[in-house]
Amino acid sequence: MRMVDVIDKKRNGGELSDEEIGFFVSGVVSGEIPDYQTSALLMSIYFRGMNDHERSQLTLEMMRSGDRLDLSGIPGVKVDKHSTGGVGDKVSLPLAAMVAATGVPVPMISGRGLGHTGGTLDKLEAIPGYQVEIGEQDFIDQVKNEGLAIIGATGNIAPADKKIYALRDVTDTVDSIPLIASSIMSKKIASGTDALVIDVKTGAGAFMKTLEKSEELAKALVGIGKGVGMECMAVISDMNQPLGRKVGNTLEIEETLDILKGKGPKDLLELVLTLGSYMVVLGGKAADEKEARARLEATIADGSALERFRAMVVAQGGDGRVVDDYSLMPHAKYRIELPAKRAGHVTRMLADEVGIASMKLGGGREKADDQLDYGVGIELNKKVGDEVEAGESLLTICSDRENVDDIKELLYGCIEIGDEAKPYPMVYKIVK
Repeated sequence: MRMVDVIDKKRNGGELSDEEIGFFVSGVVSGEIPDYQTSALLMSIYFRGMNDHERSQLTLEMMRSGDRLDLSGIPGVKVDKHSTGGVGDKVSLPLAAMVAATGVPVPMISGRGLGHTGGTLDKLEAIPGYQVEIGEQDFIDQVKNEGLAIIGATGNIAPADKKIYALRDVTDTVDSIPLIASSIMSKKIASGTDALVIDVKTGAGAFMKTLEKSEELAKALVGIGKGVGMECMAVISDMNQPLGRKVGNTLEIEETLDILKGKGPKDLLELVLTLGSYMVVLGGKAADEKEARARLEATIADGSALERFRAMVVAQGGDGRVVDDYSLMPHAKYRIELPAKRAGHVTRMLADEVGIASMKLGGGREKADDQLDYGVGIELNKKVGDEVEAGESLLTICSDRENVDDIKELLYGCIEIGDEAKPYPMVYKIVK
């Protein structure tokens, strides 16, 4: 078999056989297929697409390229959640604690952020001492004992995906649905969970800018999961503006703890409860979403979700006192307000640009080896639909440098104020 023939077949719209997909993935991992040929096939897939069977087969081959976690020693139905990423998206943090508090085990393997989307692991590392890298057996033991763990990838999970993703990033093929779907699902299947709820973002700050493309991606992800026997469903949620009121590592841990204390922003809580309800039902701890939602709300009211989060932090080496004392985490030196230039209603606040502003302050990475400044970020005092007076603060810039004129210019450019505006819906569609 020759790689050039595989490229030719897909370039001309053909369906790749299982053998051809296996040949491609094994060649990528072994290094026998050069980057230029891998890139050529990725571009062919980008333009020609893949059918359901091809997508499933690519996912399975990528999953088989490395290790697979065995979580059978953890009692119960293990349920995970995945997000396609967004600005201010700290959902996994309160969600895992709340779901675990209902008795559903949550073994969560998460990633770091690159660019304007913050990574769950980076946020957790704002907590002094928190260890995101723990051994496989320690991970399993912690989920048994505490009900949850949020860690980085253990062992050699889907090495084919690491190589393919690096090339997708530099060949502008990131937003290909077959490639996104196989990348996400190969890692989730290898992670050994029984059920998965996927949060597919839509809008200006998402990979998929339109509801139609987001639904196509959601159906592809769910189809792959069900095709390998995993319980799987997706929620399509808004990413036209940042989620919640805080963007930045320490800031998002603060907002997580606020949610668990019953005083966080309504949009974030609504999404957590929606995703969590499906996780609790899949985990067999509620008969339907209404019952599950009530159980999740009870974990906030009785403090059990907050204690689950504290237990996870302590188990992974972190300082559990941060739950009560936010000052133990890094904070920026300066808090600088961004005043509204006119009165009216906020009609636009682009998620991407707010995320880029946080990154330029030091809260995100432009390159994989960039060091993070955990304390910086943006606090949103107004969101789309809110009324604002001239001179009233739209945002608070949390910075370690006093001069932030460049950040102000960027933020003014992404916010519009008009005469009237409606807030965006939080959840658009459910895909099962």
